[in-house]
Amino acid sequence: MTTLIFIGIFLFFILSAAIKILKEYERGVIFRLGRLVGERGPGLILIIPGIEKMVRMSLRTVVLDVPPQDVITKDNVSIKVNAVIYFRVMAPQDAVVQVEDFLYATGQLAQTTLRSIVGQAELDEILAAREKINQQLQSILDKATDAWGIKVSMVEIKHIDLPQEMQRAMAKQAEAERERRAKVINAEGEYQAAQRLKDAAVIIQPYPVALQLRFLQTLREVAAENNSTTLFPVPVDLFEPFLKKIVSGKGKGK
Repeated sequence: MTTLIFIGIFLFFILSAAIKILKEYERGVIFRLGRLVGERGPGLILIIPGIEKMVRMSLRTVVLDVPPQDVITKDNVSIKVNAVIYFRVMAPQDAVVQVEDFLYATGQLAQTTLRSIVGQAELDEILAAREKINQQLQSILDKATDAWGIKVSMVEIKHIDLPQEMQRAMAKQAEAERERRAKVINAEGEYQAAQRLKDAAVIIQPYPVALQLRFLQTLREVAAENNSTTLFPVPVDLFEPFLKKIVSGKGKGK
C-alpha cells in the first residue's frame, strides 16, 4: 500500500512537470538536452521532464520606456530627450537563441540610437520635424533587431527638455515674430484703407457737392458724440461752388 502511494505521488509530480499550459499569446521554445527542437503552443503541451526544457515567450506588444538621454544637437544645444518604443516578438526561437536578454538589448540599442539620431539634427528640426525623426528611429531599430526575431512597430519621442536659457531665447523669438506679423498686418490694413480712400477721392472729385455733404455729415457725427463746442477748419474750396453761383447770378441780373 505504501508503495502504491509512493508511486502515485511520483507520477503526480512527473505529470505536473510534464504538462504545461500556454495562453493564446504565449509560445514555448523547447530545448532537448541543450539542443533547440522548436516551439510549441498555445494550449496544452507535454515535455519530457529532465530531458526537455521550455522557455516561455510572450508574443504581445511590449511598451518600452527609454529614459531621458543627454544629447548635444548639431547646432551645439544641450537637451534631454526621452522616447517610447512599441515592439513585439515575431520569432520566439531567435529571441531566445540569438540574444541573451532581448528586453535589455532592445532598450540599450534604443538609447544609443536615440542619442545618435537626435545628435545629427538641429534643434529647430527636432522640434518641427519630430515625425521624421520617429520614422528614422523606427527604421534603424527594426533593422537592427530583426536578427533577434523582434519587430519594432513604432517609436515616439515623448518629451524634449530644453535649458532655461534656450526657453527664454525661444520665447523672445516667438514674441518678436508675433510683433512682426502684427506690424505687417497693420501696414497691410493701412495700405488697403489708403487704396479705398484714393478710390473714393477719384469718385468724389467730379462732384464738389458730394464733398460738402460728406463734410456736413462729419459735423453731425461730431455733434452727436460730444456735447461741446467744436472748432472745425473749413477749406475755402468748399465755398467755391456757391461763389460761382452767386457770380453767375449777378451776371444774369445785369
